[in-house]
Amino acid sequence: MDHFLPVACIGDHVFVEGEAALKKARELGSSYQSADPFDHCVIENFLPKEVAKRLLREFPPMTVREMARSQELYKGNCLPDQLPASAAFARGLFYTFNSLPFISFLEELTGIQGLIPDPYYLGGGFHETLRGGRLGIHADFNIHQKMKLRRRVNVLVYLNESWDPAFGGDLELWTRDMKRKAKSVAPLFNRCVIFSTDDDSWHGHPDPLICPEGISRKSLALYYYTASDAIFSERKLNTTNFQARAGSEDHQDWAMHTKY
Repeated sequence: MDHFLPVACIGDHVFVEGEAALKKARELGSSYQSADPFDHCVIENFLPKEVAKRLLREFPPMTVREMARSQELYKGNCLPDQLPASAAFARGLFYTFNSLPFISFLEELTGIQGLIPDPYYLGGGFHETLRGGRLGIHADFNIHQKMKLRRRVNVLVYLNESWDPAFGGDLELWTRDMKRKAKSVAPLFNRCVIFSTDDDSWHGHPDPLICPEGISRKSLALYYYTASDAIFSERKLNTTNFQARAGSEDHQDWAMHTKY
């Protein structure tokens, strides 16, 4: 296999091969969960080459904005559901990344159980940064306000062919006390970075890109969440509650004690 993630490509659809993906996750889990400066891994040749190239071909044109404040410059993003019909393959791949087999892969890799994908792709989707753009060192927003969930894992896949290290744009990972840059990751084509997010998982690409005009830093981004145990203080835990219909001969004794 010339790529990392085990997938099956059937027509325009890509499916994660569940058991094979779990095996890959187990191989990386220990190093991921002990990485410096926080849990992460860098995976080369993440997708089949033809899948990554098609993603790049379907990379959407987007409006790149210049922020008034200097920590986020010349950056644009496009959500999967904003893609045109001609980019149905790319849209479908985002849905694949939100599927159970891929989520199970992430749970095994990160050791975080109960991961929940984001159907809204808040802050995610396709990202593009132009010459002069930068993203200051930061920790991500920690709560999905619409879904009321805690953010836990980021998945980034870079789509930059023939990227020259002189262009800059390396993803920097900093220690939790912000005293040391622990890692620098060039945004090379089909390279995937997965990392666990917290209030002090500092990262970014803080120096302005010096790539030529017409070349940009491209990636796709997906974020995953977990729910809170607080639900158990809000609602009484019930099993499936069957009821007999008025005037019927329904028998519910067995059902009332069945666990689902």
